[in-house]
Amino acid sequence: MKTADFDFDLPPELIAQFPSERRRDSRLLYLDGTTGKCTDAQFADLLRYLKNDDVLVFNDTRVIKARLHGSKDSGGRVEVLVERVLDTHHALAHVRASHAPKTGSQLVLAGGALSVRVLERQGELYRLEFESADSIFDLLERYGALPLPPYILRHPASQDDSRYQTVYAREPGAVAAPTAGLHFDEAMLEEIRNLGVSIAHVTLHVGAGTFQPVRAENLAEHKMHSEWYSVPQATVDAIRRAKESGGGRVMAVGTTSLRALEAAASQGELSAGFGETNIFIFPGYRFKVVERLLTNFHLPKSTLLMLVSAFGGMENIRKAYQHAIEARYRFFSYGDAMLIERSV
Repeated sequence: MKTADFDFDLPPELIAQFPSERRRDSRLLYLDGTTGKCTDAQFADLLRYLKNDDVLVFNDTRVIKARLHGSKDSGGRVEVLVERVLDTHHALAHVRASHAPKTGSQLVLAGGALSVRVLERQGELYRLEFESADSIFDLLERYGALPLPPYILRHPASQDDSRYQTVYAREPGAVAAPTAGLHFDEAMLEEIRNLGVSIAHVTLHVGAGTFQPVRAENLAEHKMHSEWYSVPQATVDAIRRAKESGGGRVMAVGTTSLRALEAAASQGELSAGFGETNIFIFPGYRFKVVERLLTNFHLPKSTLLMLVSAFGGMENIRKAYQHAIEARYRFFSYGDAMLIERSV
């Protein structure tokens, strides 16, 4: 299977640069993966597609203010994007500079407020030590900037601090939002509960690799980035109850929720646990847990487009994306949503 099979032309004006006025004001495209039929709706209409005994699984990761600016001790500007916090004082990060920083060198960030030592390089990332008594999470909250996606062509604004964050975010560690969840407000979550629908959570700390296109010509040659995830026992129990009810369906809210659940079922049966996952889902994958997927529209040639193509069917997704473009849906993180029924 070729990466070029997942390319498409997107008019730049359809890339959403700002969120909708209210979270639930987005549009919703419903795709029946069995028939390939598309239905235009509003996101608030999602409740019509839910029923008693369903379970919705949300990713409760919280986006951290992971971007820092400063200079190297040898001179020259530098930009640091923390990819993963390892412990109180150590992190893996992307470091952008005109010349790569040397092991043992110092980075002076946030106008001199932070001193960071470069410990070693690990592939495309650097292991950094933050020389402060405060934890990295506290330092980033104080001095960092929200890392908006590269296709949002503006600086972060005050509204992004709340809108590029789900209302149920609680576990800090992501550098990109689980964007399917951005459409939900507290009132809508309560309406969903009132329908008798269960709400469960997983955690997957989304990394910057989520925005990277697949560069290998053949999918089998692509090396997937790794992300940390956790699936609690309460979520496993909620999914088991839904399936045993005879009519309950498992809906993953976002590709990250789906990846966490499918990773936790990699041995055949869903089980609670945590760890690293580099699961790469593309057409031909056999889904073990998730039956419905709520997601946004994804980048050309991206692993997430490959995932939804596996879920909804390649030809179905291709036609649905063409319909979305013709109907002027808004794309990517601040864009509109899509509800997909699994094709197989």
